[in-house]
Amino acid sequence: MEKIKVLIIDDSAFMRKLISDFLSEDSRIVVIGTARNGEDGIKKIKELKPDVVTLDVEMPVLDGLSALKRIMSEHPVPVLMLSSTTKEGAENTIQAMQMGAIDFIAKPSGSISLDLYKVKNELVTKVLLVSKVKANTLNNLSVIGKNSVPLHSSYSKMEPRVQKDSVGVKTDTSVSWLKAKKKMVVIGTSTGGPRALQQVLSKLPSDINAPILIVQHMPKGFTRSLANRLNTLSAIQVKEAEHGDLLQNGHAYIAPGGKHLKLKSLGNQVVIELDESPPINGHRPSVDILFESASHIEDYAKVAVVMTGMGSDGTNGLLKLAEKGNVKAIAESKETCIVFGMPKTAIATNLIDEIQKVEQIAETIVKYV
Repeated sequence: MEKIKVLIIDDSAFMRKLISDFLSEDSRIVVIGTARNGEDGIKKIKELKPDVVTLDVEMPVLDGLSALKRIMSEHPVPVLMLSSTTKEGAENTIQAMQMGAIDFIAKPSGSISLDLYKVKNELVTKVLLVSKVKANTLNNLSVIGKNSVPLHSSYSKMEPRVQKDSVGVKTDTSVSWLKAKKKMVVIGTSTGGPRALQQVLSKLPSDINAPILIVQHMPKGFTRSLANRLNTLSAIQVKEAEHGDLLQNGHAYIAPGGKHLKLKSLGNQVVIELDESPPINGHRPSVDILFESASHIEDYAKVAVVMTGMGSDGTNGLLKLAEKGNVKAIAESKETCIVFGMPKTAIATNLIDEIQKVEQIAETIVKYV
């Protein structure tokens, strides 16, 4: 089997050596070169044609974001960002993901740290994962999210249409759906999620008649930057969820990294509860936990959305939602997923009403709400 060729772009000689050593220990990976800044990195991408690039966010001469912009327009290649966990580092990382980087790794505590050995497995796993992203998906990334204009909420008066004759799509539609007065939207995503969320949330109208709850797999410290960035790009209000938040229509709540997001009825309102109970299949926040908890809020109909991501988080939660009834489920199509894992397992349940490209998901949500 051909080895995965990696180019490392980092201004720290220590980091270049460390990343190189970590990756070289895996027989499936070969480090074909290193570069000390973005300018040098772009030259080496042209010369060496790597399968994957690891890119430091903060560098002299040409910083990570400027380098990424040029890489995506001149030589699209799967990019894995390396970021510090500072507020600025987190903000730049979120921006990088929305500009086309596939994933990121947080340097645990500063750039030079023994903690880095803890991320060795994550580094190898993510390099192997991003190497599978196809060139046509990368080309889509550079055009996604441009000129998004929020849809009109009147669009939602359309009759819900159920896509038929597709594998994994259910064909029955419940009459009770149209009668439900209150609705909520629950969304789960992982790898490729920041870009997909931008594409969806930026198109939702500010007066959408539902609250939106989101689980994006991401470490602590990054979800707030994601929420802030999405808030500036969207007509709806987007925030990192806080314990005790009361759900409001036209507001999106993103589960904080490291905490599960659960919902609880409080009189005629719904309140957010955050907790640090054990991770589910390695995830906290977990999409399954959000979906299952939403299934117990009985006076709301739910629109459940499963988008790009590795693994199967969300599938068990979808089964729980379906058991309680009054749910419409949407999965992102393989065509636009960075990683067709979570949507694929969701589709396999036959509980999905519509399979849509990421650019059609907002429209589909509005139609059901």
